[in-house]
Amino acid sequence: MVITEVKSVLFVCMGNICRSPTAEAVFRQKAKQCQLDIKIDSAGTIAYHQGNSPDPRSVKAGKARGIDFSGIRARQVTEQDFADFDLILAADAANMKDLVTRCPKQYQHKLSMILAFGDTGVKDLKNIKDVPDPYYGGDNGFELVIDLLENSLSALAKFIAKK
Repeated sequence: MVITEVKSVLFVCMGNICRSPTAEAVFRQKAKQCQLDIKIDSAGTIAYHQGNSPDPRSVKAGKARGIDFSGIRARQVTEQDFADFDLILAADAANMKDLVTRCPKQYQHKLSMILAFGDTGVKDLKNIKDVPDPYYGGDNGFELVIDLLENSLSALAKFIAKK
């Protein structure tokens, strides 16, 4: 993947209520810390939760760390998103596969994984590629998601700031 100037980032998971809205909220914080003027959004590959707020467990875990989920509502990825966003980051391989299938060839270079931008920072998970889906698990899964995202998205913000 060749990244030039990045003015917009879209985070994608399946339902857009756990991982991708958490990534959006975390990245808003990281972008602000790096003084980036950037469009940040999230979406799901399915529309099942369309219009819903992020999972309360994600919000609770984020709020404990000062992460703001204000204004985030679930939506499905649209065809226009592929043209509108400079970077489209999938939470896991299954969602990446869905994006690759839907994405027009001229925009395929915009697709990558959320955790592709740095060390996860989580002991024993140095080579993890996917952000695990915490939806059917306990509260610890939501904490792990934030741990993974904070490290990778901090690296992404710093990378964009250097461009």
